[in-house]
Amino acid sequence: MPKISIESVGDFYQHYPKVAAILTASAGGKKNAMAAAWHSAISFKPPLYGVSVALKRFTYQLILESREFGINFVPFGTAELVASVGGSGGGEVDKFQKFGIAEERPLKTSVPILKDAYAAYECKLVDNKTYGDHAWVVGEIVAVHFVEDAFTASGVLDLSKLSPALYLGAELYATTDKESVRLLDRETYGRR
Repeated sequence: MPKISIESVGDFYQHYPKVAAILTASAGGKKNAMAAAWHSAISFKPPLYGVSVALKRFTYQLILESREFGINFVPFGTAELVASVGGSGGGEVDKFQKFGIAEERPLKTSVPILKDAYAAYECKLVDNKTYGDHAWVVGEIVAVHFVEDAFTASGVLDLSKLSPALYLGAELYATTDKESVRLLDRETYGRR
């Protein structure tokens, strides 16, 4: 397939798919959940995780006030929930009530942990930098929640047991095919 090259960037969806996640925060008696696709692990020691949040988002204000956030990874069966929390404003509606979002108790923060999440991180804010129209918020992971049966003994998501929600951009969602998994270890492939 030939490539094209353009200078006017516009919406850039070429880096997708991304694991869809739900970012949660709570402060001053209010809580919120929002869809997040721009997120990443940053460091193992200390355990740091970052997420990009639009400056105008209610969740961002809650993170700044509470200095903590949760990142919840959900299965493909809950993609409608991701789209729902992403398509509604938390400053105007209680998304937890409106969408019937069930929670579990956090261990070391006050952030909502979603019952439907197959994994979730509780994070304490350690950095917050603005880049363009988004902030990159970085948290130290202080507690981890996960469904043990959804992971292999080595801690890898077992795609024969759970399909993660993937965001393709442009409001499109997909999931993985367990038959496509291949082990390509660095020792073998790095020496070819």
